[in-house]
Amino acid sequence: MAATVKKSVAVEDVNVTFEDQQKINKFARSTNRVTELKDEIEAKKKSLQNLEDASEDILMLDDDDLSIPYHIGDVFISHTQEDTLLMLEAAKEALKEEIKSLESRVTSIQEVLGDLKIQLYAKFGNNINLEADES
Repeated sequence: MAATVKKSVAVEDVNVTFEDQQKINKFARSTNRVTELKDEIEAKKKSLQNLEDASEDILMLDDDDLSIPYHIGDVFISHTQEDTLLMLEAAKEALKEEIKSLESRVTSIQEVLGDLKIQLYAKFGNNINLEADES
């Protein structure tokens, strides 16, 4: 008969102070915010790709006198090919700046998350799981 050895893991009772709970809550809120920002970045990147595709399609047009409708707010306004390309370039630059700003916010939040993770793992060890589920 084979003998099985059971490892007994001693679970430490660690008191969770109000400050600890605040850190845990801040970690959870920050993690959710990072997820939201990443989703927003992906949406903006998709919009940027759509604008780039539209620019390429307009460049392929042979007729320079063709009036191209451009969506502004709730209406479409017709512009020349050159004006439409300039407007698309301005929109692309604005989106690139927004993406850059969002990415810097994600980076700063991730730095805070890293600090919180160090503090919480130092106190709670393996009794706390701060790793995101990759489902």
